[in-house]
Amino acid sequence: MKFRFAHNNLNVLDLEKSAAFYAQAFGLKEVRRKETVDFVLLYLGDGQTSHELELTWLKARKEKYNLGDNEFHLAFAVDDFTAAHELHERMDCICYENKKMGIYFVSDPDGYWLEVIPKK
Repeated sequence: MKFRFAHNNLNVLDLEKSAAFYAQAFGLKEVRRKETVDFVLLYLGDGQTSHELELTWLKARKEKYNLGDNEFHLAFAVDDFTAAHELHERMDCICYENKKMGIYFVSDPDGYWLEVIPKK
């Protein structure tokens, strides 16, 4: 028996705002979507790997999600770390930086943290 990663899920309050953020910040594009009366599942991909980010929008939800201590994150490796940092500075979404480790985090519209690391 073999398992492989398929996707990660984040629940979002504003699907279009979140999709636009991930497109601008990480170049993610819509791979597919599933729509029902109550919710939309939007799958985003990087065009390089099979891993997808599933954004779930519950249409009736109006209150922000409680992310607790937000002690989880997704990580993105980037080939041009300096250019990525400059983009995220312009977007004003950098929420934490550890220069000693050579990494930083950005926060998406719902407050999820996303780690940016240089490609090895």
